[in-house]
Amino acid sequence: MKAIIAGAGMGGLVSALTLARAGVDVQVYEAVREVQPLGVGINLLPHAMGVLAGLGLLDEIRPLGVETAELCYFNRHGQLIWREPRGLAAGYDVPQVSLHRGRLQLKLLDIVRRQLGADAVRTGLRVDAFEQHRGQTPFVDVELRDRDGDTIVNDRADILIGADGIHSAVRAAFHPDEGAPSWSGTVLWRAMSKAPPFLTGRSMFMAGHRPHKFVAYPIGTIGDDGLCDVNWIAELDRRDVGLANREDWNKLGDRADFAARFDDWSFDWLDIPALIAAATAIYEYPMVDRDPLARWTHGRVTLLGDAAHPMYPIGSNGASQAILDAQALADALTSHDSIDDALVAYDDERRPKTAAIVRANRQHGPEQVMDLAEERAPNGFSRVGDVFDDGELESISTSYKQIAGFQRPATR
Repeated sequence: MKAIIAGAGMGGLVSALTLARAGVDVQVYEAVREVQPLGVGINLLPHAMGVLAGLGLLDEIRPLGVETAELCYFNRHGQLIWREPRGLAAGYDVPQVSLHRGRLQLKLLDIVRRQLGADAVRTGLRVDAFEQHRGQTPFVDVELRDRDGDTIVNDRADILIGADGIHSAVRAAFHPDEGAPSWSGTVLWRAMSKAPPFLTGRSMFMAGHRPHKFVAYPIGTIGDDGLCDVNWIAELDRRDVGLANREDWNKLGDRADFAARFDDWSFDWLDIPALIAAATAIYEYPMVDRDPLARWTHGRVTLLGDAAHPMYPIGSNGASQAILDAQALADALTSHDSIDDALVAYDDERRPKTAAIVRANRQHGPEQVMDLAEERAPNGFSRVGDVFDDGELESISTSYKQIAGFQRPATR
């Protein structure tokens, strides 16, 4: 059995590894000519880290970032609303890891080429068209176009997997009239700054409320200068200026567009204006997603990761869910005699779960605790217990973990 994977992002590369382990011959095609360590910080949740551990990659991935110890929610006055342990500190068998997306992608690319061969990932080639052939032995013919010219490369496989991101060409072939992703009205400014550690030194926090929010977490160890790499995100509603020219995933941002809105966010545990000022490069992203599809699988072609279920970056789920897709696809292919049945089973398992996360993220997921704090106590509070009922905060947190599939382990 052979599979062609369109896209060498997190989902595509992990799929190559899980499918190869399942005995599938894999060929990955990536549209960019050279994979660069682009992007900013991401989180790998324990269920995704469990997949990587099962592939024997834990010791290669852990050193790339910081093992997150806790997640905290604060109001815009810097007052703690809710804190919970994460990863190993919460009793999981594997850590939650915060790291730079580009470093992870390059590491996975290196692992795929080491394990599957140097030509297992071919770059500079994007899917231009494909055609399915039914009959006694179904297959998919794929036509790929060279990014920098008119050269056409043809390949054939038993399966085509569209792991080619939110602007997936594979998805568009089945949904040509879908149009642009849906914009929430929010813009994110994301960057990395050298800064002193805060809280535990391995804490991830979110402060404020929708749509005036700040998120930060370390993605590197503390250096001799006492500083570490801190990934941060500033979020504001920008429906007043619209989406024009914003949907560019490498667009440089301007501090003047957002920094003043955080000028008074200097807390006793972190100086957010100083963190913003310390960034050397800031990138601007629209917060977008797409409506869940009725199906991902069409014959011998299926979708995976952001091509299947692009979601708002809430709850640290994007990369993690793509990795779960990869394992589920490999499991389906090894547990069904028919490839067609396996692809339908994969679709049936993963599509409803990820659709639920897309919908939950549109309601702000677990971050709704900050919205509730702002609504009920806009000037702050003396005791968080005066703002929330007993058990209310834990219930919100637990509910989202159940939707996202990483419930806290039962106490042994």
